[in-house]
Amino acid sequence: MRTRVLLVSLSILVAGALVARGRAQSAAPLAVRVAVNQPGAAIPSTLFGIFFEDINFAADGGIYPERVKNRSFEFPDPLMGWRRAMVEGSAGRFAVQTENPPSPANQHYLRITSTAGQYGVSNEGYRGIGIRKDARYTVRLLARRAGGGPSSLRVEFENVRNQPQGGTTIDGLTPEWKRVTGTITAEATDLHALVRVLATSPGAIDVDMVSVFPAETWANRENGLRPDLVQLLKDMHPGFLRFPGGCIVEGRYLEGRYQWKTTIGDTSERKLLVNRWNDEFSSRATPDYYQSFGLGFYEYFQLAEDIGASPLPILNCGMACQFNSGELAPLDQIDPYIQDALDLIEFANGPATSGWGAKRAAFGHPAPFNLKMLGVGNEQWGPQYLERYAQFKKVLDQKHPEIRLVASADPFTERENFKTQWAGLREIGAGFVDEHFYRPPDWFFANVGRYDTYPRTGPKIFVGEYAAHLPARGDAHMRPSTLTAAVAEAAFMTSFERNADLVEMSSYAPLFAHVDAWQWTPNLIWFDNLESFGTPSYYAQQTFGQNRGTTILPVTIDGDTKNGHAGLFSSASLDAGTREVIVKLVNPGPASRDITLSLDGGQAASGGRVITLAGPADGENSLTAPRAVAPATAPFASGGTTMSYGLAPNSIAVLRVPIR
Repeated sequence: MRTRVLLVSLSILVAGALVARGRAQSAAPLAVRVAVNQPGAAIPSTLFGIFFEDINFAADGGIYPERVKNRSFEFPDPLMGWRRAMVEGSAGRFAVQTENPPSPANQHYLRITSTAGQYGVSNEGYRGIGIRKDARYTVRLLARRAGGGPSSLRVEFENVRNQPQGGTTIDGLTPEWKRVTGTITAEATDLHALVRVLATSPGAIDVDMVSVFPAETWANRENGLRPDLVQLLKDMHPGFLRFPGGCIVEGRYLEGRYQWKTTIGDTSERKLLVNRWNDEFSSRATPDYYQSFGLGFYEYFQLAEDIGASPLPILNCGMACQFNSGELAPLDQIDPYIQDALDLIEFANGPATSGWGAKRAAFGHPAPFNLKMLGVGNEQWGPQYLERYAQFKKVLDQKHPEIRLVASADPFTERENFKTQWAGLREIGAGFVDEHFYRPPDWFFANVGRYDTYPRTGPKIFVGEYAAHLPARGDAHMRPSTLTAAVAEAAFMTSFERNADLVEMSSYAPLFAHVDAWQWTPNLIWFDNLESFGTPSYYAQQTFGQNRGTTILPVTIDGDTKNGHAGLFSSASLDAGTREVIVKLVNPGPASRDITLSLDGGQAASGGRVITLAGPADGENSLTAPRAVAPATAPFASGGTTMSYGLAPNSIAVLRVPIR
């Protein structure tokens, strides 16, 4: 993810105008021919995947469903998110302490002293706390009596009027730190509840790692993820999961870079880090944006496994974000960065008898995670990057030749250094080169032929971040996620499939956004504290992911092999498992288009299906209308060698034709 002004050159505008003229309605049906008898290269399972970055409160406050913000009191302002609980008849005081903490990695805790009644503190959560009536929530915290303090405490939900909405009393506090638990059944549904922690009687108690977690998580894990968001990911049928970013991998300075070893193990031992997006945009500043790492590298590997995706971790290469400080670790001091990569491979793939493999096994996963790819840096450029990447590659090729490395292209793809960096990576022998595109819709239509002429030897292509950016509306950063954008992206995606011998991976970015705490738009999936929805771009990704074939098939329109002929964008493939020809067609124009579909060297059987994503060009989804723009599946009259179909305006259509 990068922060820069996207300039539209005159050449792009001219190309866009030509594409637009090519969309004019044709009187005669367009002849779409698929050469079933000329199969091309295999389509990799990783062609369509997912890019996760902790931006827009994607992790804490998002897919990681912890309800309590600053649960460990380790924010620079250790009381951020906390305030006095307004309980009638109560009095007392509270303060952050550091004497005899529960862990050296977690040195702050809260002392609550009641002088009258049930006195304590309230936590505001992440833009409020989402609770659902009759749902159960698990309370976990570290606690102890201070002096002759009470031996019990109470944890409750409350609404903004300070009225209780369900709670639990936890007994058995001792003078020593102890992990205690309880369960709350919510008495109301509330998007913006609070949670309060109270001493039940006069005296003092100490609390730390205050956690309130939904009992229902994905796979029912204790430190599990939010089920609705994981399900949306799984439904995309992703080939890979790239994590944890993005610019947060680099950090504004190297001291603030993402270090995977501090994100695993007991959650109370994981070291808090300021999120790089905390104050990146002055108009969207989020001073409470920190990473607790409750969602850490172990959980990322689990998530990839759960959704059937190949893991693709990205590691810092000794360079801070070049859009910020650009700080460099001296070239003769990057061995620790390379060692982090070697240790990560052992953590993911090593036997349970190895040092890092034993840690993975101790966490509950003795089997390896089958790591095959690793990214070295993100959106970095210049000779400093090339020499650091070369050192990583030299060591990893020697010790782990089975791991394919992903290198960064210069993110400014129009400048000369983009070509220079590509040449350098080709000379070094990079496995993948990661290209990023945030452009207006017409750029995507005009560039569907981008990869047709790339050399077929050397590095493969990873289109690691892309999204069609419409003009902002309202807030300066609020770019809408409409069907127009989704159709433009789908047109570009047909070029990935046509060139799947070269383009082996692609992923939209960013993935998630909290409706009340975002920094960047557009995004694939939006959510609040309880509900979620996919944008039209999400459904475009889902449609392509669920209908990825196994072998490229050549496709022409009116005899023209060029993608985008007559304003129509297409790709075709064979699904060897189902014995179906899959034809993807994108019609960005305002009028319907009739086609005839012919299979050269193949005989269609009956029982065809069509999956269509269509609607108004400015159609959008929302929390109140989550499927206003969503795919619909219908029968398709298939059979023989030639079939007819009418493409809706502003549409993506996938025809699945059984063959004999």
